[in-house]
Amino acid sequence: MGLDILDMLKILPAAVIGLTVHEFSHAFAAYKLGDFTAKNEGRLTLNPLKHIDWLGLFLIAVAGFGWAKPVTFNPDNLKNKHRDEILIAIAGPISNFILAILFFVVARVLYTINGVSIDIVQLIVTWGIINFSLFVFNLIPIPPLDGSHLYLTYLKDINPKLMMDMYKWGMFVLLIIILAENNLNINILHISNLVGGITQFFFDLLKFR
Repeated sequence: MGLDILDMLKILPAAVIGLTVHEFSHAFAAYKLGDFTAKNEGRLTLNPLKHIDWLGLFLIAVAGFGWAKPVTFNPDNLKNKHRDEILIAIAGPISNFILAILFFVVARVLYTINGVSIDIVQLIVTWGIINFSLFVFNLIPIPPLDGSHLYLTYLKDINPKLMMDMYKWGMFVLLIIILAENNLNINILHISNLVGGITQFFFDLLKFR
């Protein structure tokens, strides 16, 4: 199957912006909560070159599944380890949710301006949908995704070996699920349904129609 270059050009800007803001938000949350690890590693920046993993970005463009460079932090520097680790983890997805809403608002404003091409409006809406997708995808509770920190922060104190095993096999399990969904026409994670529901809610809220 050949790559659709036009589709890639539509997706890549949103992916770069979304991943950059996502990782910056992890770093910023960690910094505000007392850990300077990400700041010292140069991750407290909106410079995409500090956050983008080029293979992960390419896979997002061609397969809808990819990643950025993960932001690291030291839990020992946090005042409330469990709570603060969860806050750091969810900061990334929440930033994508907010960014998606901003894209939708911009698209809605442009929609009311005479002379603005509908193609531009649709492009910005697409960028919003991509960020809603990043929001939903990263909240999946499978390691190493952000949603897994909601319970792994406690599991590492209870059973550290099990936590390490889950990290070891989590990406493999996630890849198998995604491949199964794409090739066997089954819906396990229901990402498209969730993104579609969120998108429709904001379409109705902003009165696009």
